[in-house]
Amino acid sequence: MFHVVKKSDAPRGAIADVAFEGEPYDAGISFFEGDLLHGMGPALHQHPYPEICLVRAGQAAITVDGQEVVACAGNIVIIGPKSPHSFTAIGSERLEAVCVHAASRFVIEWLGD
Repeated sequence: MFHVVKKSDAPRGAIADVAFEGEPYDAGISFFEGDLLHGMGPALHQHPYPEICLVRAGQAAITVDGQEVVACAGNIVIIGPKSPHSFTAIGSERLEAVCVHAASRFVIEWLGD
């Protein structure tokens, strides 16, 4: 069994070009694909599962458990389950990233205001 999903047919997220959930395809992962302008990114939140972000272009200021790091093109950021995190696109280049969620559906708990 296999499926082909065209990017144009995939659901979009609030700030994501693609918000793919694997459950309808019997896949155990989900992911966001983003192409973000400077200053864009999700507010503080957490998940009950790990999240892996692959930075393809640009830079992101990422805060995880209160620690800030800058991730650049080629970096892979692994965020543990229940780790509060947020990120913001920084620099002049657009941030292109894929964030893989180790779950067949997104579970997002928004924290703070």
